[in-house]
Amino acid sequence: MSASPDAFGLVVFASGRGSNFLALHEAARDGTLPVRIAALFSDRPGCAAVAAARERGIPTVALRPRDFADRAGFDRALFAELDAFSPALVVLAGFLRILDPAVIAPWAGRIINIHPSLLPKYPGLDTHRRALASGDAFHGASVHYVGAELDAGPVIAQAALAVAPDDSPESLATRLLAEEHRLLPAVVDLIARGRIALDGASVCLDGQPLPLPLQLGPGGLAPG
Repeated sequence: MSASPDAFGLVVFASGRGSNFLALHEAARDGTLPVRIAALFSDRPGCAAVAAARERGIPTVALRPRDFADRAGFDRALFAELDAFSPALVVLAGFLRILDPAVIAPWAGRIINIHPSLLPKYPGLDTHRRALASGDAFHGASVHYVGAELDAGPVIAQAALAVAPDDSPESLATRLLAEEHRLLPAVVDLIARGRIALDGASVCLDGQPLPLPLQLGPGGLAPG
């Protein structure tokens, strides 16, 4: 089942294999997620995410940072391409660049990111290794609104899992990825249905501020 042209439109940003992009695409294709993926944007034209989008007939915009004089110039050029797609929401799904706050500002409340840690723990890279090095009993993923500071915007929802005694960074990443593939579509679904919104610095569910991020359980998202 394909989404109608006037369905809630997404543009997804990705830099790598695009597994979270594919999770969104599959949910939209199956009709379980009421959205239309308008395009896939990337900073790596040769990445697997771009190839996957093209195979599925999804428009792609892929610019090379090295073709621009500086980071801000690349960011402005990439975000200027959004006008052609008029998305209701931008989803950073494994997009491995820090974006200039100036390009993010006009999208406040309309741009989210999935990050592989239980924020505010471990912003940035190497989250699985850092969680293991700290001896954490639990690790997880967070979906948050994007702001000027790295991985510091208001958190909408999280998925947690227990760290196993024999976990490596690779095994932990693999187990967490399955939870990410449930978490991100569940959050996008609530946003598309108008149930989740950003009011100032507060995430609101059905018009009421959330005291804590939603938590992903066997039955889906629930208050934390």
